[in-house]
Amino acid sequence: MGTDIDGVIESRSADGCWKVEIDLLDLRLGRDYNAWNCLFDVRGVEDVRALLSHRGLPNDVSDPVREMSTDTDNDYQHGHTYATWAEVAAVDWDAPLPDGPAFYWAGEWRPGEDGELVLHDIVWAATDLADAAVDTFGGDLLLAPPEWPPGGEVCLDGVVYRPVVLTARMFAPPDEERWSRVWTAMRDLAAEHGDENVRLVVWFG
Repeated sequence: MGTDIDGVIESRSADGCWKVEIDLLDLRLGRDYNAWNCLFDVRGVEDVRALLSHRGLPNDVSDPVREMSTDTDNDYQHGHTYATWAEVAAVDWDAPLPDGPAFYWAGEWRPGEDGELVLHDIVWAATDLADAAVDTFGGDLLLAPPEWPPGGEVCLDGVVYRPVVLTARMFAPPDEERWSRVWTAMRDLAAEHGDENVRLVVWFG
C-alpha cells in the first residue's frame, strides 16, 4: 500500500495569525519516496538524518490545517512536521545525511567533456553490481558499496561505480523538478511576509 503526501504553505499576518496560502496538492508533487526520505524521514530505505522530520504540527497552526491533518476516526495520518522559509533557506543541500556510504545506492561515474570521470547519477545498487563487486574484490558474498575496500570502484558495462555518501541535493534538488515549486512559492511569499512568517506544513497518509 502506498503513501501520499499532504500539506500546505502558510503565512503569518501582522496580528500573528497563520493562514493557508497554497495547498500542496495543487503543486502536484506526487509520490517521491527518495525525496521524502531525506527531507522528512518517511518511506526511506536508508538510515539518514532527515532535514525536517518529526516535529509534529505547530502549536499555532491554522484551524483549517488542524482539521485537515487530524483524523479522529482513523489514525492513518502520520509524519506531521513543518519548517519556516528561514529554516529551508539555511539548509546545506550538500551536507552528508548519513555517517557513511549508502547501502542501497552507488555513484555512477562517466567520462565528462574533458575525459575525466564525473558523477553522472545515483543508482540503485542492484544484484548485478554486487556480483561485479565480488568479481572485482573477491569473496563469495554479495558486496554492497559500504563493504567495498577503501577507494574501491567497480567497472560494469563501461561504467564506473563508487560508494556514495547521500546528500539532500541528490534526491531533492532545491532548484530542479518537483520541490523547486515548493521552495519558489515559499521564497516569493517570504519576500512579502518575511522569512519567519512563511512555513511549510506536511503530513502523510
